[in-house]
This record gives sequence, structure tokens and C-alpha cells, in this order.
Amino acid sequence: MHAGSGLLDRLDGRYRPLVTDVSLALGYVGAGLLLGQEQPPAGWRPVDMPGAVLTALVGMVMVARRLAPVAVFATSSSLWILFIACGYWPVVNSMPALLGLYTVAATRRRPTALVCAAVVGGVWVYAGIGNIEHSSMPTVLAQAVLFPAAVFVVGRGSGALAERNRQFAELTLRLRRQQEEKALQALTEERVRIARELHDVVAHHMSVISLQAGMASYVFPTDPAASRRALDTIADTSREALEEMRRMLVLLRVDQEGQQDGAGYTPAPGLDLLEPLLERVRGAGVEVTLDVASSPPRLPQGMALCVYRVVQEALTNVLKHAGPTTAAVSIRTARRTLVVSVTNEAGDDFRPNKEMAPGHGLIGMRERAKIYGGSVTAGPRALGGFEVRLTLPAPTTDDRPSGLPAPGTGDVPIR
Repeated sequence: MHAGSGLLDRLDGRYRPLVTDVSLALGYVGAGLLLGQEQPPAGWRPVDMPGAVLTALVGMVMVARRLAPVAVFATSSSLWILFIACGYWPVVNSMPALLGLYTVAATRRRPTALVCAAVVGGVWVYAGIGNIEHSSMPTVLAQAVLFPAAVFVVGRGSGALAERNRQFAELTLRLRRQQEEKALQALTEERVRIARELHDVVAHHMSVISLQAGMASYVFPTDPAASRRALDTIADTSREALEEMRRMLVLLRVDQEGQQDGAGYTPAPGLDLLEPLLERVRGAGVEVTLDVASSPPRLPQGMALCVYRVVQEALTNVLKHAGPTTAAVSIRTARRTLVVSVTNEAGDDFRPNKEMAPGHGLIGMRERAKIYGGSVTAGPRALGGFEVRLTLPAPTTDDRPSGLPAPGTGDVPIR
């Protein structure tokens, strides 16, 4: 038993139905020949050599029942009628005809299956009429109706079940493909997020380092103390940049056991790190102030990171394009809206350009804001200088059940 099951398991899916049908046909032929050796009821002749040949033909036709169900049924029914016309017992070859009817009912439309069922019933009545002296017509008629009807119902149910299984298989395959596509999309989005984070980190810190290095080189002959302070700022800034880059890149380093290298993650930058950010910018020669509303909302981690990155990118652009100047960061709430603005005065190197093409930094800021239903506008001010304005829906405890604050380790109050 196990050996036969193993053989079927090893067969390719395309040949397994054929092997099943060949085995079934041989089984029918063997059973029919054995039944033909029995003494037939009164009025029927024993199965001789021609009858055995007909029995073998009726059974072997079943091999092709999946390929051409209607043609196989017609052939087997014709041979069955010839078998009955020769005076042989009809029961000997009745099973192949019923199997053919089952196949037609399971794979073809209802009208075709009803015609085939009527044929089986008609052949059964024909057999009863051919041996009318030894047959009970009520019994023959009952069998002519019940047997084909039962096979028809079972075949239709089996066909419906097979169709549902096929649809479920297609749905499963479609869902698996959708899951793979979603996983690929999530991976792509994560890579884009990491690329955006790296852009913000590198752009800001390298701008500070570049300015401090230039200042250190310029004042070194005349003011060594100022030069040393600039070098200290470069060291602190580069160290912080490396820590932030390591925090992001550790997400991409997973060992074979699925554990990330390193002890754990450091918290993502939030509003509590705005003051150190402003200190670095001040050290680079830009006098920047922070003005916060008296009763600011509590921000979830993702939104706090969004505000931090937008302020960081805006101040980085001040360092790049305005040079030594003054800037102001303002955080306000109005009508359940959080408004963050970064403005700067026009420096010596500032050139207002109302048709300024958006770079990767501005695109990244707008994408961050869009995630939380906000927006970012940027452009020159009428009185000179430049302004970047971030607008976000302010989270409130009224938006959450039981008045709970926004969840997450990034819940930090604006200072």
C-alpha cells in the first residue's frame, strides 16, 4: 500500500489522472469478465468470447473519459447496446456507462448531462423490453429513473465542488502574489525611507562640518582658540552623524538567526533633540532661536521625527544658501493644526529666486508631511529671506478612546 502511494506521489501531475483512468478501466474490464462467468438470470445468454471482447472494449474506452467525456459516453453506450442486442446480461457492462454519465455530468453543461442520463434510462428500458418475459417492468422503470438520476446528481455536485476548488486555488495564488507584491512594496518603501533619512543626516551634518572646517582654517593663524572650538564642533557633529547612520543601517544587518547586530536601537530623533540641533547650527555661524507655544500637544514618535527632519533640512538649507545670518524656528497650534515655520534673514550670499526648482530635500519634506496628512510650503519672503512652513493635523486626546494620549515611545512634549 505504501509502495503504491509512493509511486503515485512521484508521478507528475499531468500523468496522474491518466494512470488513475487506466487503472479504473482495467478494473472494470476485470470485474466485467468475472461477472460474465456467473450464471446469468433467465432469458440472458452466458458471456462467450465475443461477449468478452465487447466487455473489454466497453471498459477500455473509459481511459479517454476525461479527454472527451461525451464521445466516450456515446461509444460506451453504443457498445453496451450492441452487448444487450446480442442477448448478454446488461448488468455486466452497466458500470462503464454510468461512469461515463458521471463524467459528463461533472464536466459538461446541464442539458448535455440530462440527454446522457435519458440515454442510460432508455437503454435500461430497452434491456427490460428485450427480456420482457422474465422482467418486471415497474422494477425496470424504477431502475431506469433512479440509477441515472442518482449518478446525475452526484456528478453535478462533484463538478461544482471541483469548480469551487479551482476558484479557491486561483484565489490562493492571486493572494500569494499580492502578498509578495506588498512585501516587495514594503521593502522598497523602507529603502526609500532609509535613503531619505541618510540624505537628511548627511546633508545637515556635512554642511555643519564643511562650514566649521572652513572657519577653523581661516582663523587658525589669528585665533587658535576659535579654531579649536570649530574642530571640537566638527568632532561632535561627525560623531553624532555616525551614530544616526549606524542606527539606520543596523536595520539592514541581520544575522542568520534573525537578530540584529548590536545591543538594540537608539531612539529616533524627536523634538527633545531640537535644542542640540540648534546648538550645532549656532556653532556654524547662524544665530537661530526657538519659539514654542505655551501649551503644545504631545506628538507620537513618527510625527515628532517628521517635525525634527523638516526643521533639520530647513536649517541645512540656511547653512548652504544663506551663509552666516539669523534664523527662527516657531512651533504653534491653531484650530487643531500644528504649524512649524523656519525663517531666516537674507545673508550676504542669498539670492531670492521665486522659481527655485525643488531639490531632494524639499521633496523629502513634502513626502514626510503627506504621510501624516500635512503639507510643506517653501519660498522667499516678501521682506527678504526664506521661509519653510510645515502644517500637520495636531493630535489631541479627544481623537482617542478614553482620552488617552497618542501611543508610542516617541511621545515627547514640545519644549
